[in-house]
Amino acid sequence: MDFEKHQNLHTIVMLRDVIRKWWRLELTFADKHGGVQDWQRAEGVAPPNDFCRHSLSSKEGLRRCGQSVRVLHEKFKASKTHRRALFHDCHLNFCIVGAPLYIGQDYEGFLFVEGFARQPLGPSDAEATRARLGMPPERTGAEPRVPVLDASEQSKLADLLEFVVNELARQEQTLPSLSSELSDRFRFEQIIGRSGPMMEVFRLMEKVAHSDSTVLINGESGTGKELVARAIHHNGPRQDKPFVVQNCSAFNDNLLESALFGHTRGAFTGALREKKGLFEVADGGTFFLDEVGDMSPALQVKLLRVLQEGTFLPVGGTQLKEVDVRVIAATHKDLGELVKRGEFREDLFYRINVIRLQLPPLRERRDDLPVLIDHFLRKHHRPGQQARGLAPDALGILGAYTWPGNIRELENEIERLLVLGGDQDTIPGDLLSSRIRDAVVPGGGPFVAPRAHGKLHEAVEALEREMIHQGLVRTRNNKSRLARELGISRSNLILKIARYGLNKGLPDDLDDPDEE
Repeated sequence: MDFEKHQNLHTIVMLRDVIRKWWRLELTFADKHGGVQDWQRAEGVAPPNDFCRHSLSSKEGLRRCGQSVRVLHEKFKASKTHRRALFHDCHLNFCIVGAPLYIGQDYEGFLFVEGFARQPLGPSDAEATRARLGMPPERTGAEPRVPVLDASEQSKLADLLEFVVNELARQEQTLPSLSSELSDRFRFEQIIGRSGPMMEVFRLMEKVAHSDSTVLINGESGTGKELVARAIHHNGPRQDKPFVVQNCSAFNDNLLESALFGHTRGAFTGALREKKGLFEVADGGTFFLDEVGDMSPALQVKLLRVLQEGTFLPVGGTQLKEVDVRVIAATHKDLGELVKRGEFREDLFYRINVIRLQLPPLRERRDDLPVLIDHFLRKHHRPGQQARGLAPDALGILGAYTWPGNIRELENEIERLLVLGGDQDTIPGDLLSSRIRDAVVPGGGPFVAPRAHGKLHEAVEALEREMIHQGLVRTRNNKSRLARELGISRSNLILKIARYGLNKGLPDDLDDPDEE
């Protein structure tokens, strides 16, 4: 069983949040061999226990922690009739509790939580543990952060783990028909999302992956067009063949033609030997042409010939070459509009637009923000960092931001936050990039998060009102621009402004009449 694809299953996300909130502990997976994948890849979130964190940062400490986990593994593996949670004291005399996961009769590993004490550590115990690990002397007034769980709390934690492994087993057994439950990977590697727009993308990807039809992927910069192309390739019949990528805006015409179709010896100055083109390299596989809208009309003709006849002529060549290549094209431009302006060949447009995938920008799939943030926190976490999440004000600002750079911008921001605030338990909003804070909170004032109490529709309305108000201030009352940012029509925005009484005290409407 691949635990990685279950990291953002709703059940696991909820369990992880509960364990963090109630006990300040971290949920971890061990595979059917007793290995802890997050520890091996140094990708796990650092435990709040100072001693455990220090132990995992060294090679010997990591080995000893692994041995402690394997004690539970051996017990689970030895008895298929024992399906209950078990406790074990590790080499540092802290407690580990784990619950085994069985799919049918097959043992697949276990979920566990480690690093808590059964009773508060006294000064002598803490000092002895510190000396055993070779940790520096304790600072004056500093106390080691070791979560303490009494018998009642331990029982609650064990019950939660048992409940979740039973849910995982049930869902894994019905995975073919319930795979839409997955919020991470969704059978397509590295693609994360559980929002309505992304579910539509996944459903279409499932249908096109097993065909050889040409696909056109439309989406703004940073939405993951190449990732989608790779997923289609690796889940289709050509998965064992080459996947070749070329950005059509990266070279001028001469260089791009040589890169795509290759050249013969002596075809131009510097062509000292024959060189294969990328179409020939991709023979039998998939060729991903990124930013195809930037291709010149002359090269569009040659591309059309490859798509229609499967043949091309290398630069300086006299003999046609045949290839069997599936083409996936991508662009952030409106090719239909380019065709109307005579900048893109109409026959090529219809040839590559057999199946069209429209990737939604991040501002139109805000439901995916929490799972994306969690994924990037785990992806960019490094040994020694103790950050386990973002503070509410940081999450509120990220949720209200429009993300012009989409997923790429979000990932870069999370990586930056971990570098700047990785030594804190939760990363505060004041560490966010100034461009994000200023866009959401003009003037650098404090962010007022929407209330988390009362009736749901009232809370939603309060958030909607605040987002529209801040957007009007930020855009200086440009309703056309704000409507595009919010993903609603201008007329709908005007109705909401009137409903919430937001049209008072703002500058004159700066809308461009042409935008309406």
